Amino acid sequence: MNCLVIGGGAAGMFCAGLLAQYGHSVTLIEKNEKLGKKLYITGKGRCNITNDADRETLLQNIVSNPKFAISALSKFSPQDTMAFFEEKGVPLKVERGNRVFPVSDKSSDIIRALEKWLKNAGVNILLNKEVKGIKIGDNGACGAFTNEGEILADKVIVATGGISYPLTGSTGDGYKWAKALGHNIVPLRPGLNGLIVPNTSKLSGLTLKNVRAYIFDGEKELDSEFGEMLYTHKGVSGPIILSLCSKINKYYDGKAFDRKLTLSIDLKPAIEMDELEQRLIRDFTLKPNVDIKNLMPEYLPKSLIEEVLAQANIKENTKCNSITIKMRNNLMQALKGLKYDILGIDKIEFAIITSGGVDVKEVSPKDMQSKIIPNLYFIGEVLDIDALTGGFNIQLALSTAYAMARSLNEDK
Repeated sequence: MNCLVIGGGAAGMFCAGLLAQYGHSVTLIEKNEKLGKKLYITGKGRCNITNDADRETLLQNIVSNPKFAISALSKFSPQDTMAFFEEKGVPLKVERGNRVFPVSDKSSDIIRALEKWLKNAGVNILLNKEVKGIKIGDNGACGAFTNEGEILADKVIVATGGISYPLTGSTGDGYKWAKALGHNIVPLRPGLNGLIVPNTSKLSGLTLKNVRAYIFDGEKELDSEFGEMLYTHKGVSGPIILSLCSKINKYYDGKAFDRKLTLSIDLKPAIEMDELEQRLIRDFTLKPNVDIKNLMPEYLPKSLIEEVLAQANIKENTKCNSITIKMRNNLMQALKGLKYDILGIDKIEFAIITSGGVDVKEVSPKDMQSKIIPNLYFIGEVLDIDALTGGFNIQLALSTAYAMARSLNEDK
């Protein structure tokens, strides 16, 4: 069987290697000068290759269409991923949150192992070659049109990724081809991205650890995450913000939210309101003549004091013995719920992953084959499946690639 895999990212490389290992003739086409460009920068260059999670945890971390992914994940689990790379000579380690990385902390080791495997399996790798469209024959997909002519194949597998980090080659080609062939494309949105909120330029670079961030729609709490976040010159980012972004991007059309959303940050999640009040009363009593701004370093990073006091409507030079009950309550509210209007999501080019994509209702979860065009397959990020941070998205790419290749092997 002649198979053409378009896209040399995690899904494309893995699928191509498996198909060749199963005895098929495989061509892997990549428009960049090398394979795995986006994989190289994942996990800040360390490559969080998967998450050593159980089935329930895995599904809980999939934001879009977890039911669609069940079949693929049952065929190729995170533990299978770990075994695969260990067998290919890449020692792995499990860190906080069950995130899995190469022991070397080098994504290049993952890519090198895949490249060696592809070469040994006999995959024909074509670099610097751009696909312009999918060729359709009497029996469905039968090849691709490239900038250097046609390539014929019995099976065509689209693994072109999303539209985030376009410099890595993720420019949305797969969506265009799918749409042209009659597939519905679920609107594309930035996933795992920073949020734009006002008045953060002075705080840029400040990292907050062990805080809880909430998203509110009016008075209704939509979701929350506990952990680490980061202020940027135009808003907030960091692990918990990235996850919250993926949970609210369905309300975003690329320019604005369809509702008024608020970010609330509990700077002291380990302390209940009553305990915080008693601590403040004690400190005010012990240091009556101290300016409130000079007491706050016991509670906050210095760079955040101005913002907290501003939201509490307390002047920085107010003496502790002049703090009224109302002012104290305001301060408690600010410490337990620093609030920002969410104005938007950072540009999709900077998103870690793309939400939206080829509608999974039109793709078979068993083998990733299009229900509209026979012999055409979609794997990885081009599909409308995405997950939170922690290695889950790469696992989805590998599992969907495996489901495709395995099904073809079973049909032999």
